[in-house]
Amino acid sequence: MIIDELLVYQLITAQFPEWANLDIQRVEPGGWDNRTFRLGHDLLVRMPSAPVYALKVEKEQEWLPKLTPHLPLPIPQPLAMGQPGCGYPWCWSIYRWIEGETAAVGAISDLSIFASDLAEFLKALQRIDTKGGLAAGAHNFYRGGSLKVYDAETRQAIDLLQDQIDAVAATAIWEAALASVWDKKPVWVHGDVSVGNLLVQNGQLSGVIDFGGLGVGDPACDLVMAWTFFTGEARIAFQKACGLDSATWARARGWALWKALIVISGLSKSNVHETEQSWLVIAEVLK
Repeated sequence: MIIDELLVYQLITAQFPEWANLDIQRVEPGGWDNRTFRLGHDLLVRMPSAPVYALKVEKEQEWLPKLTPHLPLPIPQPLAMGQPGCGYPWCWSIYRWIEGETAAVGAISDLSIFASDLAEFLKALQRIDTKGGLAAGAHNFYRGGSLKVYDAETRQAIDLLQDQIDAVAATAIWEAALASVWDKKPVWVHGDVSVGNLLVQNGQLSGVIDFGGLGVGDPACDLVMAWTFFTGEARIAFQKACGLDSATWARARGWALWKALIVISGLSKSNVHETEQSWLVIAEVLK
């Protein structure tokens, strides 16, 4: 399906004519789950690219306004939910635009402060009342749920890569991750804490976006930045600020390992950049 500026214009004109005169510009780099377009100066259109991603639209529309007052940083603000039309089969969203650039080492003034600020955001998210929240499931690829969902896939990936990685070490890390469960009260999880979903302004963390993985459960899945982005003192600062036990960090390491393994083994669709980055993550996880 072609999701482009013309389709967005047709949908806006048909369903939200008050915004039909605004310029439409594709946001690059674009996401895999959704296609994103800037609408005028202040708005954002987000279009799911497949049925599984469309499941997340109504969830974000319902919950983001409820979470916003309790969080220390801006998150997407839903303004309207579009309906299927013009040959497009799913619901879609219009949000308020959040200023900022995608997080990258060169854009961040102090990685340790950035890591601590991210930890504070996650702790604030975890403190919010979870009544009515959705438990981990297909709607968020089981983020916040048990890693056992991905056990067979992970072991298959390790087997496929046994000549390229330390398969014994990877298996040991994976089994350590499976050895415990979150035995405390379920908490809110973002579900996809990655550099692509973190915004930076003036060298500091300024916003968190893309809550399609939102759910209630084990916070371990939100901690993978410890291996996917942070190293050295920044990793220590992140782990210290999060204040979680070693078992939770073992599960977090398992989440980071799983994702990197399925990317480099070819079990997950990916591009060259994602594959290269996943090799770096594997190196960090296996240290």
